[in-house]
Amino acid sequence: MSPANTPSRRAAIAAVLAAAVLSSAALAYATPSAGAEGAPLARAASAGPPTPALAWVAKVLYPTAGRSAPSVTAARRLTVGPVSSWGTPTELLVLGSRVDAAGHPWLRVRLDYRPNGYTAWIDEEDTVLHEDPWRITVSRARREVQVYDADRLVRSFAAVVGKPSTPTPAGLFAIAAELPQGVSEDFEGTWVLPLTAHSEVLSSFEGGDGQVALHGRGGASLADPLGSARSHGCVRLANAAIGWIAGHVPVGTPVRIL
Repeated sequence: MSPANTPSRRAAIAAVLAAAVLSSAALAYATPSAGAEGAPLARAASAGPPTPALAWVAKVLYPTAGRSAPSVTAARRLTVGPVSSWGTPTELLVLGSRVDAAGHPWLRVRLDYRPNGYTAWIDEEDTVLHEDPWRITVSRARREVQVYDADRLVRSFAAVVGKPSTPTPAGLFAIAAELPQGVSEDFEGTWVLPLTAHSEVLSSFEGGDGQVALHGRGGASLADPLGSARSHGCVRLANAAIGWIAGHVPVGTPVRIL
C-alpha cells in the first residue's frame, strides 16, 4: 500500500496544479490541429483496447461526465476532472471507443475507483488522445516486473510483491500518477506510482484507501529482500528501477498483474 494516498497530501498539490492544467487545456483547444490541407485532424474515435504493442491514453482537459454507456442520456456516475485525486493531470487508459447515433465520439476508460476494474464512458471531445507503446507486466509468481516498448522487452526488475494474507491484486490496471518522493530513506523510496488497483483485503491503509502502487524502497522496507512476497499489496522495486520506470513510462500506461 502507499501511505502517500492521504487526503491532506493530495490536497496540498491539487490546488497548485489545477490552474496550470486548465490553462494548458484552453491553449490546447485555442488552435485546432490541422491536416495536410489545413482541415482539422480527425479525432481517434477508433481507439481500441490496449494490445501488446499499443495503448491509447486520454488526457482530460475539462470536467467531463463519466457515464454508464456512450450516450448523453446514460446514467451519470461521476465527474472526471482534469486534475486527479493526486493533484496531477488526469490521464486515463482507454479500453474502447464508440460513436453514437448522432456521430458523437465516446471513450471507455479505466478509472481510479473501487471496485477494481471500474470503468466509465467519457466524452472524447473533453480529452486529448495519444498513443502509448509502453506496457508493464508484474508476475507475482516470479516476483518480477517487466517493461515493454512496442511489444519488445526492454527491462526486467526483481520486486517485492504482496504476502499471502495481503496479496497484490491481479488484473489489468494503469499507472494513475507518478509522484517523486525525494528522500531515498523513506519507506517508499524515491518514487511512488499509484495504480488504478486497490487491495481486495484492506479497505484502508495508513490513512489511504488501500490503493496499490509501484514504489521504491527505503528505511524499514529494505528488510524485505527483492524477490520476496512480504508487502501489504504494493509492488516494491529498487530505487534505480522505479526511477527508470518513472523516467520512461508515462501515466496511463497499462499494467497487467498476473
